[in-house]
Amino acid sequence: MTFAPDRAVLLILNPTAGRRRRGLVNEVVRRVRALGWTVDLVETAAAGDARRIAETCDAGRYAVIAVAGGDGTINEVVNGLVGRAVAGPALGIVPLGTANVLAHELGLSFSAAALAQTLTAGREILMQPGEASGAGRTRQFSLMAGAGFDAKVVAGVSAPLKRRFGRAAYVWRSLVEARRYRPVRYAVEIDGVRHEAASVIVTHGRLYAGPYVVAPDAALGKPLLHVCLFERWGRSQTLRFGLALLMGRLPRTAGYRVIAGHDIRVSVLSDAGEGRRQPVQIDGDDALTLPVSIALAAGAVRLLRPVSR
Repeated sequence: MTFAPDRAVLLILNPTAGRRRRGLVNEVVRRVRALGWTVDLVETAAAGDARRIAETCDAGRYAVIAVAGGDGTINEVVNGLVGRAVAGPALGIVPLGTANVLAHELGLSFSAAALAQTLTAGREILMQPGEASGAGRTRQFSLMAGAGFDAKVVAGVSAPLKRRFGRAAYVWRSLVEARRYRPVRYAVEIDGVRHEAASVIVTHGRLYAGPYVVAPDAALGKPLLHVCLFERWGRSQTLRFGLALLMGRLPRTAGYRVIAGHDIRVSVLSDAGEGRRQPVQIDGDDALTLPVSIALAAGAVRLLRPVSR
């Protein structure tokens, strides 16, 4: 039996992320099938599996490639789809991870009924992912690339620790990094203009770490990146920025600035004697090392969001 490509979903499941929420995945699958669609489910077994599946899946069969996992698994699929341009399947999300930033960005409900409706009848937005390059390696991102405090926190949270403790692992690591703080300075060049910062986040969207706003004017559908500069140094300033983020006040906080741009380069101006690798986090994963160049990718991905958004 064959299915028309507008009635088939390939669902990629990260079983590690979905261990505690497998019931949600099963219910989404049941509801999508009840709407007359076929669903083929494939589980990942190792890093890179989701990207490979996205690169090679049959766009003639599948109208939608859905990801049941966290932001890291979604990032793999984005990296796999971007090279296929708009000819690839549309990307749908069944959020299972720790932060689910992209799910919040898209305005997804976390109910099975609403997720099934979005997968089968959602509104498409065309997103040009960001692209970070350094030391001969390149990674696309749907959400963000970060260097400084947040990247060091991400680099310090191992996969087993994240699986066991979830968000608490990041809270613990943030306290560790705050204690070992050194006033490292980063040079951030935005469209040819140089700035300095204690930390930097280059983002494609409004949100960070879930529902917290860092770049109010950013939007996934706009061909523009936003550079969030934390311009004050010191342990107390880092804690102040973190508190402002949680309270929804970061965009209005002194010493914090957001600049829109297309071509960005981030490098270490002074490591303040820290003497360790300066990591770059990509969509919440430790991915690259400074220096990096960041711009929009040449390709694009079609994202599904609720019709009401």
